Amino acid sequence: MQFPNVPDVPPAQRTSGAMFLRYEDVSQEGRVMLTALPQAVGLVVWRKLISDHPITKTARDRDGIIPILTRFVIEGGGGPVSVMRPLEADGQYQLAHTVDSAGEVNRLIMNIAVSVHGTVARTNGPPPENHGQRVFVGRVLAEHVFTRLFAPPDQRKVLAFAIDGHPPVPPARVDWTAPRDNLSLPDGAEPLDDAPSPDEVAIAFGLSHTDANQHVNSHMYPRLFEEASLRRLDKLGLSTKVLSRFVSVSYRKPCFAGDRMRFVLQAFRHGDRLGTAGYLVPDGERDARPHTFLQMHFAE
Repeated sequence: MQFPNVPDVPPAQRTSGAMFLRYEDVSQEGRVMLTALPQAVGLVVWRKLISDHPITKTARDRDGIIPILTRFVIEGGGGPVSVMRPLEADGQYQLAHTVDSAGEVNRLIMNIAVSVHGTVARTNGPPPENHGQRVFVGRVLAEHVFTRLFAPPDQRKVLAFAIDGHPPVPPARVDWTAPRDNLSLPDGAEPLDDAPSPDEVAIAFGLSHTDANQHVNSHMYPRLFEEASLRRLDKLGLSTKVLSRFVSVSYRKPCFAGDRMRFVLQAFRHGDRLGTAGYLVPDGERDARPHTFLQMHFAE
């Protein structure tokens, strides 16, 4: 598990802007929470470059084609930063495709990457010694697959665009990361559980977990998985005074208000870091096909 390589793209596919923090976005020692970083994807890249792009606007309004979020990879950086100062986000997008084992196009992809920096400072208390220096706060990759979401199942796959001035298939080719890859522990990792096992707490999703897309918001899954991971570390007698610094989450099927779900996870140690890998299934159906796959790494 590592952050994917970000390709070089033309200036027209790049942008930058400010990202503002809420009080709950910064931990007690000044690092930004992983789940706060994806807001830069929407604020900086989506609104400035994507929302009116023909590939998203025309394809959506005319053909019913929309990009669906399929994977987040989020890496946290250092600090401390103050909630009183905005962060700087540099973002980009890339249109691409993947191929199957026969070399045929099987997906059209949009990847959005954002890198976030800030200024060393504290919200409260005396300033740190390196006050005012620029610091890497984190980065995000948001992978989307184009689909006809509301079409019959056999008509949802999109293999080409029909947009004037744009190639039917974006020429860039990227490798597909299978969702189950999140369950593979890093090379050299030491399992702390004999095997993945259910979390002791079920999740009862309510309206507070949802958004305007009429299902559970994508940010909820890593947030709830971090809580399940801390319960597992505590159960193993390990310190929970740690903060998630990396997460890879793949979305296969959404959850909805009223669903009762449960994480199945395994803890591990990799070098000086602890981690967990797991998946989300309906409560009581451990062998069901998972809705979401995740891997998370922690640091003190």
